[in-house]
Amino acid sequence: MDYFAAVRAFLCAADLQSFSKTAQQLELKTSTVSRYVTELEGDLGIALFNRSTRGLVLTEGGRVFREHALVAMKAMDEARSVTSSLNASPQGVLRVTMPTSFGRKHVVKHLPAFLEKHPRIGVDMIFSDDVINLIETEVDLAIRIGVLPDSQLMARRLAAHRRIVCASPAYVATHGAPETPEDLNRHTALRFSRAIDDKWILSRCKAKSKTKDVTVQLSGQVRANDTDAIIDLAVAGCGIALLPEWSIGAELRAGDLTALLVDWEARATRLDPAIWAVYPPKKVVSSKVRAFVDFYANIFGRDDYWAHP
Repeated sequence: MDYFAAVRAFLCAADLQSFSKTAQQLELKTSTVSRYVTELEGDLGIALFNRSTRGLVLTEGGRVFREHALVAMKAMDEARSVTSSLNASPQGVLRVTMPTSFGRKHVVKHLPAFLEKHPRIGVDMIFSDDVINLIETEVDLAIRIGVLPDSQLMARRLAAHRRIVCASPAYVATHGAPETPEDLNRHTALRFSRAIDDKWILSRCKAKSKTKDVTVQLSGQVRANDTDAIIDLAVAGCGIALLPEWSIGAELRAGDLTALLVDWEARATRLDPAIWAVYPPKKVVSSKVRAFVDFYANIFGRDDYWAHP
């Protein structure tokens, strides 16, 4: 007896209360369905149905077996789905949202290579600095930067979110470079208006012994809610900025910005931010989501990718 097929036929017959309707549903002969149920009853030593001219009615034993068989069949279907998806060819349209500046600088840059590797995937890119509800908007995946709030979403860390204290060579030539975090108090800071408060927290890099963090209160004439705007202002010599490493690689390499306090790691919060791939919770992650996340995790996970002078 094909036990798997027999149990599936039994469950279908229990729902439809008819061997003939079950046969049509499963594209089998009615005699085959009847034989499956008879063999199950022989194996279990108990009648599963009371048969009458009006149809099939589960016996007490049939109800008990159905309850447990449903759980077992669901687990088997999930096991098959999970396993087969590992070898499934990624395909379909992937809807992905990401912060505007990061997406333009780092996702779009590598998208041609991704599309060449996965020609059956289409990408619908949504650039937004707002947090989009993935489930309500039916978005498959989000790239998010910072500290993730508690939620039911799944997340994979793609890279650290390091920040660099920097200024233009012209600003340094006019105002000097801070030698300690405390020196920042006498400098003009370009502040990010999305930050909780106007403070930077600095920790000494690779300290041999644990040292206390230094919190610096900022002052300056300008605040902005856009990373690219702050970069432009910093390059123009308007002040010292705390900018994401991913955002200023080109400016550092070109000499438009200079890294300051390089022995210190600066952040705007005491929590540990990162760059994340976030997607709705599913027992089986679709192959198109997995392909996209794996591709960019391999790129962003390399330390040399974020290297700067």
